[in-house]
Amino acid sequence: MNSPNRVIGFVNAAHFIDHYSMLIFAAAVIVMGPALGMAYSELLPYATPGFVAFGAGSLLTGWLGDRWSRRHMMVIFFAGIGASMIAVGLVQTPLQLGAALLSIGLFASIYHPVGTAMIVSYADRIGREMGLNGVWGNLGVASSALVTGVIGQYLGWRWAFVIPGIVTILIGVAFARMVVHEDRSGFKQAAAQARVAKKDMWRVILALFIVVIAISTTFNAVTVALPKLFAERLADMTRSPALLGVIAACVYVFGAMTQYTIGRLIDRYSLKAISLPLSLLLAPFLYLAATLSNLPLILASIGIVMGAFGQVTVNDAMVGKYTSEEWRSRAYSVRYFLGFTAAGASVGLVAWLYEQGGFVTMLHAFGGLCLLVIAAAIILPTEIKVPATSAN
Repeated sequence: MNSPNRVIGFVNAAHFIDHYSMLIFAAAVIVMGPALGMAYSELLPYATPGFVAFGAGSLLTGWLGDRWSRRHMMVIFFAGIGASMIAVGLVQTPLQLGAALLSIGLFASIYHPVGTAMIVSYADRIGREMGLNGVWGNLGVASSALVTGVIGQYLGWRWAFVIPGIVTILIGVAFARMVVHEDRSGFKQAAAQARVAKKDMWRVILALFIVVIAISTTFNAVTVALPKLFAERLADMTRSPALLGVIAACVYVFGAMTQYTIGRLIDRYSLKAISLPLSLLLAPFLYLAATLSNLPLILASIGIVMGAFGQVTVNDAMVGKYTSEEWRSRAYSVRYFLGFTAAGASVGLVAWLYEQGGFVTMLHAFGGLCLLVIAAAIILPTEIKVPATSAN
């Protein structure tokens, strides 16, 4: 019998690794460019296939999680993503780099449909556990910028991929030894804590579709672009890659705090009551950040990550609350397929918008996109509270 706390602990660690691994390149590309003799806008698109695979692969991995074993899929996740990170550290050509980043994306696609479904299945309080899980993912984003900056400066960019790859494989070995194949017959239906009227489900689906596309695209664009944005706009404060990584990590900590807070609120209030005020943050802060630098830019960036990361927690809770145990991984797979496919496209879009008008054009464009998030929050119907049940 698996201990819920042990399983959730490993799944949280996997969420950290998932986001960490996907964003090492975004921070390392600043020093990789000169080493490989390529410009930032030339090198960045090599990450696009990996980000597309991050979303597209979730359809298959979610199906396997439901039909085969979530535990076995997570073992594959730890081993595969660890080996793929090591492979990036060994590449010699741009083609090899693209293939290795694609491999990271494929194995990373396992986590969200499978790991998030495991969180919901083992959670006593879905909002709290979702919030904490989001914090771990956010810390992965923050640590990626920080640790990659430090390792890249003192050991070289290759070790920034190799070291976390080795650590990930070791965590995977511990997971394989300590977590057994799950028996889902006794899982509590934590998701059965809220519903909406059947006639309003189309509003839920439409709102979720809009928010997933807009937030996933913006979320990924911001996390990919932030290291480069800070390198350009914080030049009066510092030019040290390590210190820039520290600043980016501190900004992401506010996103982690937001996810934890939103998770706790989800257990007390309806998703609509939380989503509507949260939706008002992104567009104004993105528009303001377009022309700011130094400390004002850091403050605007804090507002951006609070809005984006908070919405991710709401989206995950929405799927978890409104789906049954036997379909949950597949429901998350569709949600993440849409989200991460849009996110993958955003990498190339960031590079194109940057060439057209720098970060001013890029941030204005994503600010306009996030106006749709407000409309989606208005569309979302009110929940009908029902008692949680248990499967026998």
